[in-house]
Amino acid sequence: MKVYTYSEARQRLADVLNIARTEEVVIKRRGGETFSIIYRKSKKSPFDVPGIETKATTKDILAAVRESREGSANPEAPGRRRSDG
Repeated sequence: MKVYTYSEARQRLADVLNIARTEEVVIKRRGGETFSIIYRKSKKSPFDVPGIETKATTKDILAAVRESREGSANPEAPGRRRSDG
C-alpha cells in the first residue's frame, strides 16, 4: 500500500493512478482525513449493447443506405427547398 499526502498525489496524479492498478493507494489530508484509491476493472465493454430483432437482410440494409445516399444528392428531393437565388 502506497501512502501520499494530498499535495504529492495532486502533483503526481497520473503516477498515483497507475500505481493504484496494482495496489491500494492512500491519500492523507492535513486534517487527518484519509482516502483510498482502488482500481476497478470495467465488467463489460461500453460497446456491448443489446441488439434488436429484425427481419432485414444485409441486402435490404445496403439497398436502404444506397437509396438514402442517392436521395440526398438530388437537390429536388422531397423536403428540400430550391433557392432561386
